[in-house]
Order: sequence, then structure tokens, then C-alpha cells
Amino acid sequence: MRHRVYGRHFGRTANQRKALLRGLLASLIKYERIETTVAKAKAVKELADRLVTFGKRGDLHSRRIALSYLPDKELIRKLFNEIAPRFADRNGGYVRIVKKGFRVKDSAPTAIIEFVDYKKPEKETDKEDKK
Repeated sequence: MRHRVYGRHFGRTANQRKALLRGLLASLIKYERIETTVAKAKAVKELADRLVTFGKRGDLHSRRIALSYLPDKELIRKLFNEIAPRFADRNGGYVRIVKKGFRVKDSAPTAIIEFVDYKKPEKETDKEDKK
């Protein structure tokens, strides 16, 4: 029974789970949109919202706390300088989860997790067609 047991464990030890979430969080900040399972997306959403809130504060203490979650200075720099200012007038809900379907291999429910203001990068052919 799982009485009063908080959080998702994903059948992993604490270190493996921490590494998994850090990797997903790093990919989300780097690419601003990733595809994963629904359960992992829900777990990453909490952390991503928290990091964007730290980015909106922008002080040294917030930067150091964010570095403890994600120890990559380039990604933290992108979070604080590019991503967080886009959400300055928003009080929460910076990340969206869109359910996609089921994975072919094991029928796991998949989802796309992205920042709310994500826009698809235009391909060069689309730009040439518009001209």
C-alpha cells in the first residue's frame, strides 16, 4: 500500500531518479519542447515551474538554488536571461503538457511538454514561400 507516500518513484533509486529528472529538465530548457511519458512530464512540470520562478526573481540566491537543481551554467544563463523574462507578467503555469498518444513499443502514454509561449521554428522553405 502507498499510504502517505508522496511523489513518483519510477521504479528507480533516488540517485537514478534525480539524474533522470535533471536530464529531462535540461532538455526542456535547452530545446523548450520535449516528448516523454505522461508521468515523467508531470514530474518535470513541477520542477520547471519552480525554476522559472527562480529565474523571474533573478537574484544571486535564486541563481544558486537553480544551480543546485540543474548544475549547468549555460542552461541556467538561458533560463534567467531568455526564458524567465518572457513570463514576467504571468503568475504561474509556465509549462504545458499535451497528451500525444501511446508509444508503439510498450504502449506507454506519451506527452509533449513545452513552455506555454513555445512557437515552432520556421523552416527555411516556409520562409522562402512567404517571400
